[in-house]
Amino acid sequence: MTVQELAQQLSLEPICQAEPDREVTGGYAGDLLSWVMGRAQSGDAWITIMSNNNVIAVATLTDAALVILAENVLPDPGVAQLAERKGINLYRSSEPVFSLCAKVAALL
Repeated sequence: MTVQELAQQLSLEPICQAEPDREVTGGYAGDLLSWVMGRAQSGDAWITIMSNNNVIAVATLTDAALVILAENVLPDPGVAQLAERKGINLYRSSEPVFSLCAKVAALL
């Protein structure tokens, strides 16, 4: 499933669509960035409530297919522009993390 297909199925709000045709191969949920760095896999849909520039750095390091900001979280100022520069797909949702995880798992 592509990022764009997943985003449509989950009714995600796009913040930055750098690579909408990127394949999503798994999922990860977490907010402790050092923990995510060591455990998220390339191609994951990463679900988080963290919204600062470091999220984009970790998404770049882990090669996440996309980042989903859950629970109506808005990105901090400058995060959308950084995501664009780094080629990171960034979306947001009003759904709680738990619900998003279940939906992503069911779709993949």
